[in-house]
Amino acid sequence: MKVTVVGAGNVGSTCADVLAYREVANEVVLVDIKEGIAEGKALDIWEKSPITQYDTRTIGVTNDYTKTANSNVVVITSGLPRKPGMSRDDLIETNAGIVRSVTENVVKHSPDAIIIIVSNPLDVMTYQAHITSKLPRTKLMGMAGILDTARYRSFLAEALNVSPKDIQAVLMGGHGDTMVPLPRYTTVGGIPVTELIDEEKLNAIIQRTKTGGGELVKLMGTSAWYAPGAAAAQMVEAILKDQRRVFPVCVKLEGEYGIKDCYLGAPVILGKNGIEKIIELELNDEEKEMLETSRKHVVEVMEVLDKMK
Repeated sequence: MKVTVVGAGNVGSTCADVLAYREVANEVVLVDIKEGIAEGKALDIWEKSPITQYDTRTIGVTNDYTKTANSNVVVITSGLPRKPGMSRDDLIETNAGIVRSVTENVVKHSPDAIIIIVSNPLDVMTYQAHITSKLPRTKLMGMAGILDTARYRSFLAEALNVSPKDIQAVLMGGHGDTMVPLPRYTTVGGIPVTELIDEEKLNAIIQRTKTGGGELVKLMGTSAWYAPGAAAAQMVEAILKDQRRVFPVCVKLEGEYGIKDCYLGAPVILGKNGIEKIIELELNDEEKEMLETSRKHVVEVMEVLDKMK
């Protein structure tokens, strides 16, 4: 099995490291546009293999997509972070161009690959990659829900003083302030979370989850990488090992939840074919309203990209 990670920044290199450590694939190829960066990080990961005991071979290349040929899964993390003075539209235009170019190269050399988008703004970059690749929605998706859900679960574990391993949760919608955590579908060891924590504390955790990315930017001056990289790697593992894991991912909805032609987070079954099934939950009126708010926000950003084209 072969995996390519495009973008050897913090998120991409973390993803490659997790994939190697967990021996998800025989070979992991790390690609970047900066000379020597991917080569150096891939070599560093490979030199760690005798210490932490794994056989996965990691290879780094500078803009040479021939080395990525016949990858089973490709993770795209390429893109620039939003800088001071940069508008949302500037960020979309810049990163859409990067994602478009990368996707063209990926499809050219690995036409059968399943593609996972991590580049931001996540939902609209998944849209861009879908337009460029023309792949079915089962084979192209965005990573956001696993990261957002992980933050939600880790905050709950801290508040309840329990293991995060015992917390299961579902989160839907766009990646950002309009995401939709679902307390009704959140459990701790099978127990509904609402029986273990009061409403005020739960609402505070939900709000913290929505602004989780911003919290880390304020603390570090840059975006997170450990959790996003590991989240993307978990998706790759579910696909390559045909685990049929239930995860929230960004997917093009075509009628599910009454929504068409919009890229939103929804629970799916991930397996060897990519998205094996989109799971439709029974949402109450309040949850439907929140999802609709999130949909409107994502559509607005998609329309910005459409106007640029």
